[in-house]
Amino acid sequence: MPAEHEVIDATVDDIEALAPVFDQYRVWYGMESDLNGSRHFLTQRLQNNESVVFVAVVNNSVVAFTQLYPLFSSVSMESVWLLNDLFVSEPSRKQGIGTTLLETATQFGREAGAIRMELATGIENFAAQTLYKSRGWKKNETFLHYSLPLGD
Repeated sequence: MPAEHEVIDATVDDIEALAPVFDQYRVWYGMESDLNGSRHFLTQRLQNNESVVFVAVVNNSVVAFTQLYPLFSSVSMESVWLLNDLFVSEPSRKQGIGTTLLETATQFGREAGAIRMELATGIENFAAQTLYKSRGWKKNETFLHYSLPLGD
């Protein structure tokens, strides 16, 4: 049975509730747990209006989130939103919460006047790939994306 949940646009006031779930997300991607670092990172993004975060709340607890970053397309001279993070805590999965967050993010992008949204996911994250495909997201077959590590 789907969990009764609501999605809210997070503010700095929500960081204490959001940070543990954000930290779980980072650990899921192989990083060491860093709850204080998670708080700091989220505080900076929200205080500086550098990202938009939507959280899913079940029984007054944050159980999932998605974080969006603004981008721009030089070719089209339009805005784009990067759906950089989407995470649902383990006990809350398979209840429609990820779909709700994805739809909330998509609606936000439309209302913001973006020409598209972009995301990347792990090659072996089949559950996420299935969700994205089911909601109309298309795999980019035109461009290869590269990254250059700048640290040690």
